[in-house]
Amino acid sequence: MGSSYTKRYTAEFKRDAVALVDSTGRTVTEVARELGVSPESLRGWYRQAKADRGEGRPGELPTAEREELKRLRRQNAEQAKTIEVLRKAAVFFAKESDR
Repeated sequence: MGSSYTKRYTAEFKRDAVALVDSTGRTVTEVARELGVSPESLRGWYRQAKADRGEGRPGELPTAEREELKRLRRQNAEQAKTIEVLRKAAVFFAKESDR
């Protein structure tokens, strides 16, 4: 079975790997093999770097917008939980006041 270990790379390493693809004209697969990383990982980093430079496909979000979207989704989920608690509390207190 495969390992559940996921190797993490620094932002600097990712940036340098993408720059190596851009500057040498070699394919993503060749550079990935040379660096010992998964071609799929390097391809994702390359695609994200292009989106960050405004060269991505339509609908691709730059990193800053992607992070903001994640933050807003977390905030939205927290607020939904708070609203649900307040709704239940309102129902509880409405029942209590009827007694």
